[in-house]
Amino acid sequence: MAKNKSGKHPNGSRRPKKASTKNPGLSTNGSGDLRCYSIPDWRLEKAEHKIEVKTEGDAVSYVVHGDLSKPAPPIRSSKYLTPKQHIEIYRWMLLNRRMEATLENLYKQGKVVGGVYFGLGQEACSCASAYALKPDDWMGPMIRNQGALLVRGFSARDIMMQYMAKAGSPTRGKDASSHFGDIEKRNVVSPISTLGDLIPVLAGVALGARLQARNIATMTYIGDGGQSTGVTYEGINFAAVQKLGLVLFVENNIWAYSTPTDEQFRCKDLAERAIAYGIPGVIVDGTDACQVYDAAHEACERARRGEGPTLIEAKMMRMKGHAIHDAAQYVPRPLFEYWQRRDPIARFENYLVNVKKWLTRDENASLIAGVEAELERDREAAVNSPMPDPATTPLNAWCDEGCHPIKLKYATPKYPNEKKTAKAQQVEAAGHLK
Repeated sequence: MAKNKSGKHPNGSRRPKKASTKNPGLSTNGSGDLRCYSIPDWRLEKAEHKIEVKTEGDAVSYVVHGDLSKPAPPIRSSKYLTPKQHIEIYRWMLLNRRMEATLENLYKQGKVVGGVYFGLGQEACSCASAYALKPDDWMGPMIRNQGALLVRGFSARDIMMQYMAKAGSPTRGKDASSHFGDIEKRNVVSPISTLGDLIPVLAGVALGARLQARNIATMTYIGDGGQSTGVTYEGINFAAVQKLGLVLFVENNIWAYSTPTDEQFRCKDLAERAIAYGIPGVIVDGTDACQVYDAAHEACERARRGEGPTLIEAKMMRMKGHAIHDAAQYVPRPLFEYWQRRDPIARFENYLVNVKKWLTRDENASLIAGVEAELERDREAAVNSPMPDPATTPLNAWCDEGCHPIKLKYATPKYPNEKKTAKAQQVEAAGHLK
């Protein structure tokens, strides 16, 4: 198109500026971080900390740069939760934390088989996210999402017996730790140790429901370290292409075992990766139960409408090591102190009692006493329950061909433009390899 001498097009628009040759197509936010688009960020505080690796001979240590003296931000008011629902989530969070403290004591008493994995500081993310699911939705928790298991219907007694490998545990003592689920009643897929593998599994659950003429929400989690695995990308991409109702929480808890996030990935926020998949992404404060719930609620509603997956990055900090054997001495103490002031339970308690006044101090004390009493009953029952009979060891470990049916969960599969044929079988026999 011809232009006039002023450099304008005939229609009056000005000639576009020439792109920078240094970083074509990219922009900088002034701190050296490259970014060419924005992601919704619901946090009321955006901490800017950098963790630097220091080496002296064979010794490696970490130094935190940034202001660690700021007070904790307020809780962001929920758009969807009622006062009663706030209190219910708060109770689940209390039960989550105090159950894990009990598990730690049981471990030190030699009653736990194997290790214990903690979600200290992540109770808001686990409990509030699972609270957004409906009975027909599905969940695939990770080892730290024990609060999500409580919300989904497992008792503290179930979880404690599982760690002690008792006969009454969900796996009847055939597995320890948190590797258990319930696909019959609670729609919970067991955690998978190879990180990232839960993502395609839950995408497959959503696909299976769609083949049965249902759109449901399927929720799972991945850490900041596990999200770097190849199967994570494959699972999210499949869900995006097929528009499956996957809700993925990326729990950015600063440390993947002993590796800080600054040493893991170049992008500023992990939610940015949603852009590459063509799906919505959002950042929330993982210590704020209201933000977590609202993001999960909206993502689940999208899933149930058949609009596809959502990636939610929850920023928080794992306040203990990778497992009970890890003292987390590699973490700088000032960083622990900073996140301790952002304790999700203490802040939520203050929000309910002092800010909103939905709980009086006496009601709060009574609620806490009720949690303690329930936990003590469950602990006593778990400790006093029997170990498995060795004679039952080989039972239910495998099955012979045709020993059990696989029942359709929702309905008979339906396909577009299918011709009327004989009625589809309601039960399909399982196939097994000997």
